Amino acid sequence: MFVIQKKDALNRKIFSLFLVTLFLGIASMIGYLFHRLEFSETNIVIVYILFVLLSARLTSGYSYGIISSIASTFTYNYLFTEPYFTFQVNDPGYIMTFIIMTVTAVITSALTSRVKQNAIESSRKETETRALYQLTNHLTDAIDMHDIAKITAEAISEIFSYKIGFLCFDENGVPEKSFVQQISKDKQIYREVDDVMQIKYRIEELRTAYYMNEEFCDWPIYGRETILGILRIPKEISENLNDSQIKLLHTMLESTALAMDRLMESKQRLKSKEEMVQERYRGNLLRAISHDIRTPLSGIMGTAEILMDMTKEKEEEFELVTAIYKDADWLRSLVENILNLTKLQEGKLILNKQFEALEELIGSAIGHFSRRTLDFEITVDLPEKIILIPVDAKLIMQVLINLIDNAMKHSEVNSEIRIKVIEIESKKEVEVSVIDSGEGITYKDLPNIFQMFYTSNCRITDVKHGIGLGLSICEAIVQAHGGTIKAENRQNNNGAVFSFTLPMEEKTNE
Repeated sequence: MFVIQKKDALNRKIFSLFLVTLFLGIASMIGYLFHRLEFSETNIVIVYILFVLLSARLTSGYSYGIISSIASTFTYNYLFTEPYFTFQVNDPGYIMTFIIMTVTAVITSALTSRVKQNAIESSRKETETRALYQLTNHLTDAIDMHDIAKITAEAISEIFSYKIGFLCFDENGVPEKSFVQQISKDKQIYREVDDVMQIKYRIEELRTAYYMNEEFCDWPIYGRETILGILRIPKEISENLNDSQIKLLHTMLESTALAMDRLMESKQRLKSKEEMVQERYRGNLLRAISHDIRTPLSGIMGTAEILMDMTKEKEEEFELVTAIYKDADWLRSLVENILNLTKLQEGKLILNKQFEALEELIGSAIGHFSRRTLDFEITVDLPEKIILIPVDAKLIMQVLINLIDNAMKHSEVNSEIRIKVIEIESKKEVEVSVIDSGEGITYKDLPNIFQMFYTSNCRITDVKHGIGLGLSICEAIVQAHGGTIKAENRQNNNGAVFSFTLPMEEKTNE
């Protein structure tokens, strides 16, 4: 463990002082024995230097070696120089002996301590490198975010301390309701989080390296776009981290963040691939069904027209045949929309642009509703001059048909539907608006109005035929022409306005 609590540090200091005292006592006993045996005083000095080396080797830091060196000199003077058992020095030659002895002991102690510190530093770096390698190696095998959380909590706990936790955030940057905690070498538990939103708020507003609460210091793990998780280190451990330990912790958290980012990107790619496959299957299915339905629909509509011509309008049979014709016409329009949509999505729809008169396109679109226009008052507001625009006539007619059809579906019978054309000379664009007198668009529907298969559940009129494709196709066609489309409500919510713009000049790539 790198983290040493204050109590442990105090115990180590006491133990180091005990070792210095013990070695000094042993050296003095051996020196006394040498003195009785009338050995040379040099041998006694060497004994003291030897035990200074042992003190420096077995204690931490330079200070204990220096203390041992000075204490050895004074002890030697007190016990083995005349007059004995005093610090008085009668022979001036001993002063030089004491100085040389002290300097030698200090230098020897310092060198020993430095060698020891280098060994400790090398061991620490080796441990850190091994821990980072193991963490990175294990993270590559993780299959989800919870695996990463468990691996990280275990790896960091082995280096710093147990009881370290890891709280994952979801894709929206919201903390989960539980976090994993390493409570022993081989045991992890899940603990509930009581203040999920408080944690989210505190981390988002964080301006320091970590946030401290009653139990943990929460260290955030940042990804490329959002917060991915929180490493929860017990407060008493986090407060005692030194600079090298904090640096190691940041390195491990960066490795974890990279693994989490990589996993999220992998999942996103897999999701996109699955969506593409599903979209392709759906497009193929819709296209196949649409082709099979189009032929019998044409027969049904033709037969219905013949029957309407053969039947008087006031007869009950005429109403039934008219209903058949309208439903068949709706199905035919739906089939066309589906075919166009699948082509647009797959990029297979080639624009056959020609300069067309906008007035003629609008007239042809209105003519498409020859039988239904009798139920509505359709007015067209055009500029005085003829407007020519480079478009695919068939597709822009489809946009106009869809917008007019949408206005009819959401308006009462005999109400006004207005088509307004404005030339925007500054932008070299033309704006076409289809304005109805219906109930308007709810604020809930406005952001989603052009989404595929989106239909409103808040309509007053009968819109049972809507499946949410027409407006999506309008948006795709207009954007393919380099234009824009929008939807908004009229003043006082007295109807809706669908407007789209188209460039009046062909755009070329320079």
